[in-house]
Amino acid sequence: MSTPDPDTQRLEMLDRWERAAVGWRKRADEVRDSGMPVSMRMIDQLGLQPGLRVLELAAGPGDTGFLASELIAPGGTLISSDGTAAMLDIARDRASQLGVRNVEFQQLNLEWIDLETASVDAVLCRWGIMLILDPSAAARETRRVLRPGGRLAIAVWDEAAKNPWATIPGRALIARGLAEPPDPNAPGMFTLAADGAVQELLEDAGFVEVSVEAVEIKRAYPNVDAYLHETRDLSMIFSEAIESAPDEEQVAVAGLIADALTPFTQPDGSLLIPGSSLVAAANA
Repeated sequence: MSTPDPDTQRLEMLDRWERAAVGWRKRADEVRDSGMPVSMRMIDQLGLQPGLRVLELAAGPGDTGFLASELIAPGGTLISSDGTAAMLDIARDRASQLGVRNVEFQQLNLEWIDLETASVDAVLCRWGIMLILDPSAAARETRRVLRPGGRLAIAVWDEAAKNPWATIPGRALIARGLAEPPDPNAPGMFTLAADGAVQELLEDAGFVEVSVEAVEIKRAYPNVDAYLHETRDLSMIFSEAIESAPDEEQVAVAGLIADALTPFTQPDGSLLIPGSSLVAAANA
């Protein structure tokens, strides 16, 4: 089997995120709310003060960075960045709605950040670095743009077994032959979940005083249908696979997912599904 061309892979991933932006715009409030414990812990780790220049990478709808923007005012600037123009449009609109004014928007790539060396005081990146082809390059670039003594806070997903909300749909697709098992060597949610992987990544890039902790989250849904609809909106891989399947296969997949969600079903039919993220902080 031939090795996929890295540049082609990068373009395909960016295209998928551009197309996913429609669903992420629709679900931005839910994404913000479910991820708030992680975002708050990341912000706490930065020790922000007025006047600082903060960069958020892979910002998506931008809400983690917007939390930082409040703490660096007056005089500070947030750079809200993403690799896709469509995601940046969502962040711009949300900033306008929230009245966030001390923010600049830039389309930046994690693997080669188009900013000057030592030009920012702090960097945030929530659930982005494990989804790219070269996390090591991203870590080195992040270290480069941070001023000496600057602070980094990133989040990656904890191991798959601790995040059933994310793994149940894929397992159902695989069980019905609608998807292949994930390539363990390809970028993905759990690429940096292994014990010590994030710390090693950051230390190899030159960061010091690295700390890593697990932060629990809860994904709440009124019912199974709401879970399925959100999954289709946020996951292009799932939505493309299910929408191209025959009706009977769609029903079968939905049934498998409902069965797998039984342990998380509350007496009123709502769902409360556990999750876990790793939050790493370090000094440049």
